[in-house]
Amino acid sequence: MNTLYFGDNLDILQKHVPDESVDLIYLDPPFNSNRDHNVLFKEQSGHESPAQMKAFGDTWNWAGAMEAWEHFPELCPNAKAIELMHGFHSAIGENDVMAYLVMMAPRLYHLHRVLKPTGSLYLHCDSTASHYLKLILDCIFGAKNFRNEIIWERTSSHNDSKKWMRVHDILFYYSKSSLLTWNPIYLAHNSEYVNSFYRYEDERGRYRLDHIIRSASMGHRPNLTYEYKNYTPEWGWRTVREKLEKLDTDNRIAWSKTGRPYLKRYLSEQAGNAIKSVITDIPPIGALAAERLGYPTQKPLALLERIINASSNPGDLVLDPFCGCGTAIVAAQDLKRAWIGIDITPIATTLVQQRLKSTHGAIDIRLKSKDDPIDRSVFAVVGLPTDIAGARLLYEKDSSHKDFEMWAVGLVPAIPQEKKGADSGIDGIAYFHDNPKKPSKAVIQIKGGHATVAQIRDLRGVMVREKAQLGFFITLEPPTQPMKNEVTSAGYYQPPSGVGRRVECVQIRTIEELLEGKKFDFPLYESNISFKEAARLQKENTQHELEL
Repeated sequence: MNTLYFGDNLDILQKHVPDESVDLIYLDPPFNSNRDHNVLFKEQSGHESPAQMKAFGDTWNWAGAMEAWEHFPELCPNAKAIELMHGFHSAIGENDVMAYLVMMAPRLYHLHRVLKPTGSLYLHCDSTASHYLKLILDCIFGAKNFRNEIIWERTSSHNDSKKWMRVHDILFYYSKSSLLTWNPIYLAHNSEYVNSFYRYEDERGRYRLDHIIRSASMGHRPNLTYEYKNYTPEWGWRTVREKLEKLDTDNRIAWSKTGRPYLKRYLSEQAGNAIKSVITDIPPIGALAAERLGYPTQKPLALLERIINASSNPGDLVLDPFCGCGTAIVAAQDLKRAWIGIDITPIATTLVQQRLKSTHGAIDIRLKSKDDPIDRSVFAVVGLPTDIAGARLLYEKDSSHKDFEMWAVGLVPAIPQEKKGADSGIDGIAYFHDNPKKPSKAVIQIKGGHATVAQIRDLRGVMVREKAQLGFFITLEPPTQPMKNEVTSAGYYQPPSGVGRRVECVQIRTIEELLEGKKFDFPLYESNISFKEAARLQKENTQHELEL
């Protein structure tokens, strides 16, 4: 069954993905330990939100990687990789880059383990760490299984001062063995070529003229020299009479004014240009693109579709261990492949669920038995709560309750806010349309423990401070009567445009209500614009640098 996992992909690969079970792996891991890499939200103003999800913020640095380094031979039991990593450690020292490699190598080891002998892996990266990753891949996959380095020109310009403009990403393409799955992909001829060579047209379409008579360089062939319609070529025909007659009957021969015959070759019958290792025909996702979700490292759907079509077949299993906003699994779903997606941030996992519902109408369910038949209209979610009991477990998992809060914010959905220092009273912000001049705002507060009326009063104060039109309060426990009374005293909000319904200024929803589908009230239905809804499928992309 198609499955979306929340959690550390190393742990999930070890526990949930069997040996040699996956046909194709695509991964686009984060590069920078000084930025929050998995979900980089932007506020409606266009500025980066203070909610930078620290998905790997504590592990993609040396302090966070020291324990993994101590146990590296256990995490990555590949002798060549172990020797290589000790060489890296001696050469580059203990820093962000080394931490990144320590965390990546075990994951690449297990990705190799889960690949079928016919499987392939595509690792998407940039020049920051590509040279290190290439050596690790050579150790784990074997240099002989390196198939190609693919260059994707992701933009035509970049503001890099005093150096060459960096406009491309790199994809390393490896296979598990020589038995790899490969489907040739052909692209349409460019218009200049078509206009230059396919200058003729009939009821079948555009065509060009090709030689049907043997050339002198091919030599004289007596058995192919014969008269046809009063024409006998000096060096003979290029085909036997029966085939020539069939071509003529099918109106595939054109006679020039000089009486020389030519073969019609139709554009529609040509395979096109085979895909190359330099991709220039797939642009980055533009600001107004229908598929754009506002996720800075979001890759074009066309890029993932090309990879999946080339290296897998319908029914095969595609794995993305850093699925982010879910482009690879959306492409896999569209191309009738089974899929596994993994992400370490609950908000990203929640957004992938919503994207699948928007693009394919897919329905998420609780994980069923492995013996259940595959239904591609549904997918399982593992690691995130699906009921109130699961929500309590997530809340109790760690004392900071960060994962619980991010997950609960995703139920709205809204943009999580990182708290710095004292509790600012804001766990999330939702933007909504009801004002033609600028988006309106709802601030969100989440409580997993005992909730009190004082917290509702605090939320009202936060609304004033943040100039928010609405306040949403999410709680694990049912609200008390004093809390309900405080909501009533807060009054109602009426859209300034006069269009839309009035709604309570302060609203309370329990986790159980949100899980059952009860939403917060906005003045206009479907007016939540915190995240762009993915367009239903018909048939600025930047990674950041590591410090060295």
